[in-house]
Amino acid sequence: MLKKYAAFFGLLLCCIPAWISAQSTATAKIDSALLARFTTNETAEFLIIMQAQAEITEPAARIKNELEKARFVYRELRQISEQTQGNVRRLLDEHQAPKQPFWIINALWAKGNLQLIEQLAALPEVARIEDNPVMHLSRPPQDNTLLATQDRTVSPWGITKINADDVWALGYRGQGVVVGGQDTGYEWEHPAIKAHYRGWDGSAVDHNYSWHDAISTVINGGANSCGLNLMSPCDDNAHGTHTAGTMVGVYGADTIGVAPAAQWIGCRNMEEGDGTPATYIECFEWFAMPTNLNDGAPNAAMKPNVINNSWGCPGSEGCNSSNYATMNTVINNVRDAGILVVVSAGNSGSSCSSVNAPPAIFANAFAVGATNSSDNIASFSSRGPAIAYTTLSKPDVSAPGVGVYSCTGTDNNPTGYGTASWNGTSMAGPHVAGLAALVMSARPDLKTNIPLLETLIKNNSVPRYATSPFCGTDNASSRPNNVFGWGRVDALATVNAAIALPVEWVSFSARPLGKHSELNWTTAIESECNAYAIMRSADAIRWEKIETVPCRNSLNGADYTYIDRNPLPGINYYRLEQADHNGAKWNSAVVSLSFNAGGVDMRLQAQYSSDMIYVDIIQNGKSFDAFVFDVYSVDGKLLRSSPLEQSASVVLEGLSSGLYVASLRTEAGAVLASKKFVWK
Repeated sequence: MLKKYAAFFGLLLCCIPAWISAQSTATAKIDSALLARFTTNETAEFLIIMQAQAEITEPAARIKNELEKARFVYRELRQISEQTQGNVRRLLDEHQAPKQPFWIINALWAKGNLQLIEQLAALPEVARIEDNPVMHLSRPPQDNTLLATQDRTVSPWGITKINADDVWALGYRGQGVVVGGQDTGYEWEHPAIKAHYRGWDGSAVDHNYSWHDAISTVINGGANSCGLNLMSPCDDNAHGTHTAGTMVGVYGADTIGVAPAAQWIGCRNMEEGDGTPATYIECFEWFAMPTNLNDGAPNAAMKPNVINNSWGCPGSEGCNSSNYATMNTVINNVRDAGILVVVSAGNSGSSCSSVNAPPAIFANAFAVGATNSSDNIASFSSRGPAIAYTTLSKPDVSAPGVGVYSCTGTDNNPTGYGTASWNGTSMAGPHVAGLAALVMSARPDLKTNIPLLETLIKNNSVPRYATSPFCGTDNASSRPNNVFGWGRVDALATVNAAIALPVEWVSFSARPLGKHSELNWTTAIESECNAYAIMRSADAIRWEKIETVPCRNSLNGADYTYIDRNPLPGINYYRLEQADHNGAKWNSAVVSLSFNAGGVDMRLQAQYSSDMIYVDIIQNGKSFDAFVFDVYSVDGKLLRSSPLEQSASVVLEGLSSGLYVASLRTEAGAVLASKKFVWK
């Protein structure tokens, strides 16, 4: 009997660690901020993020047709959501918990108690469960004296500063382009923007596909002056109406919008200035594939070409490293659908790294800083580098954001419709969204090539340089820099460069072909193109030309293939440098292949308590006596370099939280292994 019980207790003891491990694994999936809510509340809102997320960037980039691209993204994302959310939806239904499934990211919004959340976290298909915090609209101090001194007989200063009026003289006013905005709502009947609302045909209105309201409850108490679940646009704050005017407005004799022939559509993502991740995600999803007022009949033909986002979510309002990845995935997927995502850099300047909140901290969010009429940066404009998620040089560009004159109004009350001059990166962002509309009006093919559109805007901005004290690795000649980005935008220079662009890219890829690299690229149009220089690099910083391929100059485009028969050992980065006949040059995206040199690899183990990272060097083939371990920011800046003779710990003291790239190379420079890692 004693042996029997001994065996029983032995079995019990061996099983306890596994049970504890399973419980702790599930708990680890739950956001600590969400858990904290249950100290004072029985229920809370939360987001359920699924493990499975579709990889669509590369195949979407190959699709030339605008509608086919959007439909592909919708089909792929929706399919994975439908295939993997079943158990989660059933569990929520069993608990009679309210829910809202998303497909723009494989996730769901729900509301429930801690017991429900713990059961959801135990499902293997669930990656994490996040808080759904309230976010507040942030504005810098306003100078009300500007309203009295503003001369309404001329265009607002920002329009002439960026040379938008000169683009109009060329015949490009944004026609054929749809701009979207998610904000506090819109006073669609304000005379400055009514004629440009896509739902208005001049005599009748149809809000289907032109308006969506993500506000179904009062977020921060009280009552909403416009109401909830609106079937027609309304602005409960005036902020959204002001931004729409800067994009497309014409008020009497004044053209106050950068793209006065573009159409606009809108989504309300904030309730009197308060939003949540769920309301932002809902608007992004609707823009990527608009639906009618009953949330049905999705129609890719009704999506916008560019979205203005004059909002942010600082850490003090709930956005943190535990939920950054969610919004980043959403923005990446929206961009893959063929939409330029313009965002405001933030009004937290003038300290370095004050670009510190979503969505401006993400690589695929086109962040805009604010300048004044003298082309100086506004004191409130947030600076980079952005280090909250990954280390990036931000903003991307800057634009007029001080004393910006536009239309205002609230609550669908015509007696309150008027104008005001406001400050903020919220006012700078719409200038860039309008500029993008002008460029796409001149080159409609750029509607499906967002990376090239962004490059054109950046490369043709007026250079503006930072002054001491510098931010990040900036110096007096840095371009881009962490104050102005690539510079203050110039609509005329950008449109002229777009018109003269000799090549429209479709795709560029690399794949291994035995011991060789096969490079393939496709163009849709070639005109006045001279040649493609094939560039190769071991570190994506120092480049060498390995071949020149003549352009075929076909109006129907062309397909190219090149075989690199002598790739470098380890990592090989490739890009194309396309040159036209007058010497102008354009760079393609960068692609990479890895040829494991001598079977060398590395494993990384962070040791946060000692500010070190252990580099475990694995040599399965050729033996090397010495190595160099390099740490790069994700935008390619070398931050640390440490010689190693064997596996060892490397000190990373002072390294900010974020995503980095680690590279292990020989002393001669051959890259043997490369890995991304997160530093907390």
